[in-house]
Amino acid sequence: MPFDSFDGQMERLPEGAEIAITASPQLGLDATVEWSERAADRGYTPVPHVAARYVRDNDHLDEVAGRLVDAGVTDIFVPGGDREDPIGEFESAHDLLVALDDLGYAFDEVGITGYPEGHAFLDDRELADAMEKKAPYATYITTQLCYDPAAIREWIKRLRDRGIDLPVEVGVPGVMKYQKLLNISQKVGVGDSVRFLRKTSGILGFVRQLVGSRGKYTPDDLVDGLAPYADDPEYAIRGLHVYTFNQAADTESWRRSRLDG
Repeated sequence: MPFDSFDGQMERLPEGAEIAITASPQLGLDATVEWSERAADRGYTPVPHVAARYVRDNDHLDEVAGRLVDAGVTDIFVPGGDREDPIGEFESAHDLLVALDDLGYAFDEVGITGYPEGHAFLDDRELADAMEKKAPYATYITTQLCYDPAAIREWIKRLRDRGIDLPVEVGVPGVMKYQKLLNISQKVGVGDSVRFLRKTSGILGFVRQLVGSRGKYTPDDLVDGLAPYADDPEYAIRGLHVYTFNQAADTESWRRSRLDG
């Protein structure tokens, strides 16, 4: 997240790490672009979130995209954005993707959002229609947080049944105390805790994990539940997208311990 803590968090990551940089409701896209430039200058590979509802108009989009190109950014992620009302003329990710294409920008990688457990404000049909419109402009899909590997697998199957074959980056939470996760969800504009839980694992599932983990979440069960499908071409899972919420140190320690076996 493009807050003041970002600089210190970069120090916790491996050299050259790929860093997704979100768009903050409080700070707008300027902070996302600025931190993308700084991360690139320090040898990291930034993947900025160019959230449609944070872009004013074509001129603003041209400015943002131009700065990212000048910084050497080759991979962007295009969500709709958490704002209830857009600040400008772009209502959806599809609108922005079309405008970006019309402006002649062609990033090597363009990610779009997938919702294995649905969306708080859109029904399944609307989500499916949106995905079909966005897919021709994208090179991969990154999923919203989900704690259930079975739900993720079933969602990918439905995606393939509809003829969408884009590779999937599975979004998983990093290592964090549950209370911290809830507090941060409020700070970044995700909404109140109940709404946040409904968008991820559901209240009962979250409470069960909370009790069983002594208050600290690690994504081991989620990763283990997906591991048997990692090399299956039908699923085309290209990797994990770890939501650290600027708590990178514990997650990096967990990652290293997993790799060490």
